[in-house]
Order: sequence, then C-alpha cells, then structure tokens
Amino acid sequence: MNIYPAVLASLLCLLLFPLRAGEWEIEAESGGLWFSRNEARIPGDDGTKFDMLDLTGEGPDLYLRLYASYAFNEKHLLRLTYAPVETEGTGTLEEEVRFEDTLFAPGLPTKGTYQFNTYRLTYRWTFFDDERWTWAFGAAALVRDADIALEQGELKENRDDLGLVPLLHFYGSYELSERWSLVLDAEGAWSPVGRAFDVALLAEYHLDSGMYLSAGYRTLEGGADNDDVFTFAWLHYAALSVGLRF
Repeated sequence: MNIYPAVLASLLCLLLFPLRAGEWEIEAESGGLWFSRNEARIPGDDGTKFDMLDLTGEGPDLYLRLYASYAFNEKHLLRLTYAPVETEGTGTLEEEVRFEDTLFAPGLPTKGTYQFNTYRLTYRWTFFDDERWTWAFGAAALVRDADIALEQGELKENRDDLGLVPLLHFYGSYELSERWSLVLDAEGAWSPVGRAFDVALLAEYHLDSGMYLSAGYRTLEGGADNDDVFTFAWLHYAALSVGLRF
C-alpha cells in the first residue's frame, strides 16, 4: 500500500474548502527528541521482548514536524500534519532474541532501527471563544508508516506496518497578554489492543506580522499489543517552532 495517495487526498481536501474570509497557517516545529521507553516483541505472541534503547540509546535526536492549517470560518479548522520519527544505533542484546523468523544472539554488535512516521488530517470545532479562553474539540485521521529492524552481521530482519488510526482531538488556549498565550494541543485514542497519545503544552509569542514563535514540551506515547506485534514507545520533545498566519 502506498501512503502518498492518502496524503495527497488529505491535502486536496484542505485546499478545496472556500477561501473567502478564511485564514491559512503554516508552522515548522523542531528541537530535541528523547525516548524513555521503546520495547518490542515480534511476533507479539511468541517473539522475544527486547529493549530497542539498548541499541539506539535514549537520544537526544533532532526532529522536524510540519503543519498546514486552514480556518474556513471562526469555528471550523482543518490541519494537515507531517510528523516523522526515525532513530538508529548499534549496541548489544541482553539475551537471544527471536525477531520475526530470525534468532539474534546476545553480546554481539547489533544495529537497531526504529521508524514511526505519521501523516494526519485533523478537524477542529471551536465551541467556546472569549477574550481570554478558546476551547475546541474534533477528530483526526492518522496514517502511520512504522518500521522496526534488527541487523547483526549478515542477519537482517524487519517488520513494517502501514495503517489508518482514528484519533480524538482537543485544543485549548489562554491569552496571557496581547502577545503571549498558552496552548494545549492533544490528540489520542485507546483500545484494548493499543493506544496513541500526542500532547503538547506550548507558550506562544505573537508578532505584528502574523508570525508567531512557540516553545514547550510535547510527549508521544503508545503502541500495540496483539498476536502479530507488541511494541510500545514513549517519546519526549523539547519543542521550538515558528509559524505564520495569513
């Protein structure tokens, strides 16, 4: 399955909304990324559970996120998000690991690669907006492009996963002053076989030109637990971003 048709369709949906009285917003976010958890067991029923951090380390790694939003009136907004994550490193496994159909020995140099790229289309409905507070609720369609790989000498195995996940969306902001505001931006979902949460708390500084700067903390946590795959990760971001509304 190719992810690009889904991404292009999402972008087309964003572009087709009427432009009159609307506001566009583009934003680039970057900074440092750390892992406090990254465990896997593949297959999920009879593979060997191992800690990917033994191979890749906890970080920090540099990351980049891109956003494009369109508010087609004061209450309704669409946002497209591109959020890639990839880290790799070489270490040793603490015990023999069965990963897919391959056995990897302990104590030998082993390269690990972890990828979790997401493409999201978010709809937001603002249900409260006054001089200070703004509260909004909505939903997101997330396309995940994930891959976990181990490489030890001539042995190499990977497990990739491409799928669509529905998320709930919540947004809140508080105007501290004419230029400063606090923003809570959260998306997530839970089920008996997995979960995903992406939550950010940011301080924004607004310039006269429509540009704004923000800084804060973001966390991404989740994974899946079923017969095919067990994988859970917890990521922490020191986030810096620049955006433009026009």
